[in-house]
Amino acid sequence: MKRSLAMGRLLGLALPLAVVGCGEAPTGTDEAPAAEAPVVDGVTDTEVVFGTHTDLSGAIAIWGVGVLNGARMRFDEVNEAGGVHGRSVRYIVEDTQYQVPRAISAANKLINRDKIFAMLMAVGTPTNNAVMQTQFRAGVPNIFPGTGARAMVEPFERLMFSQHGTYYDEIRAGVKYFIENEGKTTPCVMYLNNDYGLEILEGAQDQAAEMGIEIAQTAAHKITDSEFTASVIRLRNAGCDLVMLGSVHRDTILILEAARKLGYEDVAWVGNNAAYGQVIADQESGAGEGYYAFVHMGKIYEDDETLPEEARDWMRRYRERYGEEAGLPAMEGYRGADLVVVALERAGRDLTRDGFIEAMESINDYTDIFGYSVVFGPNDHKGVDESALSVVRDGRWVTLDTSIRY
Repeated sequence: MKRSLAMGRLLGLALPLAVVGCGEAPTGTDEAPAAEAPVVDGVTDTEVVFGTHTDLSGAIAIWGVGVLNGARMRFDEVNEAGGVHGRSVRYIVEDTQYQVPRAISAANKLINRDKIFAMLMAVGTPTNNAVMQTQFRAGVPNIFPGTGARAMVEPFERLMFSQHGTYYDEIRAGVKYFIENEGKTTPCVMYLNNDYGLEILEGAQDQAAEMGIEIAQTAAHKITDSEFTASVIRLRNAGCDLVMLGSVHRDTILILEAARKLGYEDVAWVGNNAAYGQVIADQESGAGEGYYAFVHMGKIYEDDETLPEEARDWMRRYRERYGEEAGLPAMEGYRGADLVVVALERAGRDLTRDGFIEAMESINDYTDIFGYSVVFGPNDHKGVDESALSVVRDGRWVTLDTSIRY
């Protein structure tokens, strides 16, 4: 993959505006007054306003905070350089705590009171599902939602763009890979009983059916559950040697800890983007060792000697700014913001939502500073169709492959 993307771009400058009294045409000419530019929500002469509903203090706050930090880092860089075509980028954030009622309230505020130009990187499957149709009826694009749910890419929606693969695809790729390449024979599923988790279950079931095998056992849980011993015993008794997880960070850690305490070995625990973070690899008990995840971008480390200098410099600047190491959410947030900047540049000074969408669709040659490509087109807003496979080894994420499909 390509490993470079210029961090600095030449940003357009706003043209000076002639000032005339009382809105009349200048005297001494036969020219009619120029037509006024259409009013576009979230766009003024000096700024363009994006908004997001996300989790900053709930079950998936690791994602919400990381994405927000990465995005703001990129937007601050752009604003400090003069903005895009003379406009600064403002990003309004509302905390949902990963709760649907809060997401509905937040989206209503952002769309109707704040008059945002577009929703950007709103985190959470059920929260996005709860507000998307209302949002689309208001004409507000949903750019890079922080979820891999299929509803973010299927059916095709002109106002929707994604920057990573779907959970469904990742789980199907996982089942296929571990059965064909690792000799696993008895797949099972452990999942959150919500929109996200049910999609994981469906992906595993569909891939198993295509391969002529069965899902041997399943176990569902709620986001508030904290005891998983009984569920893990049920999976062990069913002989599961491959468990596809539809979990997030906290429950993934508790599940892996339960398996460790029970001595449940010779099983591959496989998650996805939603449960991919350094916090899992950092478990002092070692419960995270050997845990796999299919993701759209692999975790990187500042001390990795093979890391491109541009990515290493970004890692250093992120750590100095936020006091912690950047994870996948921050990488995704930074890239998403950068893609937005590219689209704003291409859309020009006369910014409209239609023009922005057309500019997004023109991005077919983009590679981020981490080495991953994103491709869009008039009928393709998915962005990515391959998964990277990572595993925890000695407390670090190791990327094994970057081009796996089912």
